[in-house]
Amino acid sequence: MARIGTSDLDVYPLCLGGNVFGWTSDEQQSFAVLDAYAAAGGNFIDTADVYSAWAEGNSGGESEAVIGRWLARRGRRDDLVIATKVGQLPTAKGLSAANIKVAVEGSLHRLGTDHIDLYYAHIDDSTVPLAETLGAFTELVKEGKVRHLAASNYDTDRLAEALEISKRENLAGYVALQPEYNLVEREGYEGKLAALVAIEGLSAVPYWGLAKGFLTGKYRPGVTVDSPRAAGAGAYLDDRGLRVLAVLDELAAAHRTSVASVALAWLGAQPTVVAPIASARTVEQLDDLLGAATLELAEDEIQRLTEAGAR
Repeated sequence: MARIGTSDLDVYPLCLGGNVFGWTSDEQQSFAVLDAYAAAGGNFIDTADVYSAWAEGNSGGESEAVIGRWLARRGRRDDLVIATKVGQLPTAKGLSAANIKVAVEGSLHRLGTDHIDLYYAHIDDSTVPLAETLGAFTELVKEGKVRHLAASNYDTDRLAEALEISKRENLAGYVALQPEYNLVEREGYEGKLAALVAIEGLSAVPYWGLAKGFLTGKYRPGVTVDSPRAAGAGAYLDDRGLRVLAVLDELAAAHRTSVASVALAWLGAQPTVVAPIASARTVEQLDDLLGAATLELAEDEIQRLTEAGAR
């Protein structure tokens, strides 16, 4: 287990992404994945109120509702860390105090719980003063509805400003950042943003840790993959992507594990990263991910992957 920032949240080194629950994974499949993850020792589940409003016939909240029903049937709430997000649900958009107050009640109801362990501002909302957002979050912490706060998709300047306001005005502060970060998408996080996270004692919980599925190794030249993310993942299939896959293939064979596990282990070994997020539609897909939680890459192996993925 690893500690998230300055919080008291100890989490499994692989966070289970819930974006597929109620979307490409039906309830039965979702329950099976959640059961298998928990059986492996996993305790960190990530979702959002907007998941999966983009799917035909959905309006948002589907993932939270699936997780909530699983929690009720399995009775596992107290030994799990549940993270969700506010700000992107079409019917509860933005980070105003009024919206946060309404949105959190919806998330709590769908999750079937009286508290959220880690509550993210999903995307920075420049139309609302940071002090207003942080003030609303602080009230939720005081009420016991939220244990800790985090930011997702914040750039360096806005995250720094938010952290400064929390300190200056004695408001609850962010303990984690959820950025896009993986072997082939590094420029947005590495550098100033990662340095700020380190200096302020936050933890990074990266999303798209497998680059929309590209780093599972199933995307190869001449191979057609039936997936709603195929176009995005296929965009990485260039000279650099092929270099990365070649090293991943070699290390996966050497460690007798999956390509995905090696890619996630590289991410988990990066400074400030506490647990990369990865999702699975089926138990078989989850099996390809779980090795990352225990795989320790040697320094030279980490360096080879780092160099392969450099632009």
